[in-house]
Amino acid sequence: MTVKILSIGLRGLEGYRVQVEVQEVPGIAAMVIVGLPDASVKEAKERVLASLYAFGCDFFDKRLVVHLSPPERKKHSPMFDLAMAIGILKAMGKLTAPVSPDAAFLGSLSLDGAIQPVDGMLPAILAAKKLGFQKVYLPYDPTLPLHHLKDLDCIFVQTLEETVQYLQGQRVLSLSPAFRTPEITNSPRKHHRDFQSIIGHHQAKRALEIAAAGGHNVLMVGPPGCGKSLLAETFPTILPSLTHDAQLEVISLYQLAGEKIESGHPPFRHPHHSASSVSLIGGGTHPKPGEVSLAHRGVLFLDEMAEFAKKTLDMLRQPLETGKVTISRISSTVTYPADFILLGAMNPCPCGYLGSRTRYCTCSPKQIQAYRNRVSGPIYDRMDVLLSLEVIDFTKETRVSESSETIRKRVEEARRKQYERYGKEITNGRVSFELLMEKSPLANRQQLLLQQWASQHQWSNRVQTKIIRLARTISDLKGTEEIADESLWEAMTLRWLKTYTKQQATAR
Repeated sequence: MTVKILSIGLRGLEGYRVQVEVQEVPGIAAMVIVGLPDASVKEAKERVLASLYAFGCDFFDKRLVVHLSPPERKKHSPMFDLAMAIGILKAMGKLTAPVSPDAAFLGSLSLDGAIQPVDGMLPAILAAKKLGFQKVYLPYDPTLPLHHLKDLDCIFVQTLEETVQYLQGQRVLSLSPAFRTPEITNSPRKHHRDFQSIIGHHQAKRALEIAAAGGHNVLMVGPPGCGKSLLAETFPTILPSLTHDAQLEVISLYQLAGEKIESGHPPFRHPHHSASSVSLIGGGTHPKPGEVSLAHRGVLFLDEMAEFAKKTLDMLRQPLETGKVTISRISSTVTYPADFILLGAMNPCPCGYLGSRTRYCTCSPKQIQAYRNRVSGPIYDRMDVLLSLEVIDFTKETRVSESSETIRKRVEEARRKQYERYGKEITNGRVSFELLMEKSPLANRQQLLLQQWASQHQWSNRVQTKIIRLARTISDLKGTEEIADESLWEAMTLRWLKTYTKQQATAR
């Protein structure tokens, strides 16, 4: 008799139903696992048989075939151990109670029968809910935020024996501390930076507020020490807290990558310019999320952007355009979400002092052009805001800046308007252009003005689209229903980047 027990497999964040089929067949005693198992799944036979031996069942003299269906998909995780053990017990008559077809079994087994969590538990649980399972047997993990899964009964079990007793209707009191279902909470923000503490850069702060409100990408260009990194590291303080669904998505990605994150707050990733393309985009034999996916729903800050390998930077084109990244390998092809705000910072030239009022630039025109060419035109096109920064004279700066909390409240209100307008959690920087134009069409005079500026500055269609998105966000911050002329003007000025020739820099 073939016994069928259900579990969950993962392909990136996408979960699919795995049917664990167990049958005893005549032949030489062994346990054979088929269905494209990788090394961690093949080794399950030793873990499972040792766990069954600890449970008091010895099947070393039997020939058992375990089939993981669907057979065409590679199985990567030891998450199927528990399902295999239950299937063997059922096939050999040691478990007589019926196993519901609406129940999934997740967890790795240790040699003494203890059930342990593995990477990717949260996306597997969310997939189980989406696939229509009613119950999930799994090990307790305090990092799993499960309180919102009202349609899914999560049964926490510590050992194989506990699982069998539960299936047979015996509710055994555990000797461990009582399980509690963890909740996602928005812990107080622990930032040591605040926009109020940054002297000057009022235009840059305004531009960053617009970027936070609409989810727009920003490139900052300025000499060393002008405050590019400081502004970027303070930027997360004006971002709204993550919504519940967004938090689950982010935590799932971090679990797959084996990293921890502070729940409730948008992630901030700051890879070094020596980072490889695999670490930035993701990959490996079994593709894992890279920096672009770990920055999902948050910020990816590329300091010294021109120092990154040109090939690596060009790999950002797909995630910047689509909000996701597809990684293809021989073993599998996975797609991870990568919807982030890109903050780039770079110097105007290799020495950094082109256009400076206080230092002389030592770079030749050829060196300057080669430095700028490290960031390709398509990447420049995908940056919504281009900021030119200069060193602040502290003796002349007297204007008081607003606090991050004050700015964040305006950003939250602007995003609320966007969510209501589009009927879903999406910003002006990410919504489809068709829906943007349907909800906020430009007047004829505004279209003519934009076309004139585009012709004068040789802006591509993509840049013109980004200006319209910026204008919509600026109008949301101002509280106007239509895109105002002033908002369109301000959006166009955010695409102006100071460029100095060698002669102009010397004259200054």
